[in-house]
Amino acid sequence: MASPVVRSRREQILTVAAELFARHGFHGVSIADLGAAVGVSGPALYRHFPGKEALLAELLVGISEHLLAGGRERVAASEDPHEALAALVDFQAAFAFREPELIVVQDRDLANLSPTARRRVRRLQRTYVEIWVDTLRRAHPGLTAEAARVAAHGAFGLLNSTPHSVAGQSGGRSSEAAALLRRMALAALRDLAA
Repeated sequence: MASPVVRSRREQILTVAAELFARHGFHGVSIADLGAAVGVSGPALYRHFPGKEALLAELLVGISEHLLAGGRERVAASEDPHEALAALVDFQAAFAFREPELIVVQDRDLANLSPTARRRVRRLQRTYVEIWVDTLRRAHPGLTAEAARVAAHGAFGLLNSTPHSVAGQSGGRSSEAAALLRRMALAALRDLAA
């Protein structure tokens, strides 16, 4: 088991990598850039990750696993599908507000993963979407799986626009924007029967 110091450095590297990849793109960041940003030599990063591709894979697989686990927890915590749906929206909104750089990296750099890692991310994402689909169909009996899938992806698009919606805003204004996007997503998902 890794020591807390190693885990802490590893987490620091992942955080900095997400920020740099979001700002410059995967191909625009070198190992030397990453090392300089965390205060070590580029080659010292190889003690934590075998390469830049492994770092990207851990970022995108890790966040996909986190979202799936969190989605399952929220749905399991409530028998009422409307409450579960609100919990899913809150969870996705909190993620989008807290880690907007991962949304940017996912959108732009998923294709830079190895085929195996890319398939794993896509499989995790599809499973997460199906949690939303099932919850939407329980909240709106009669809603087809296809319509629920479209609605879920629409909510993701709205909530995941946070990196663009809050860019350059101060903390208070950015949290207002994130809260507005959350309310919009909830309103849209509650009114699917219309």
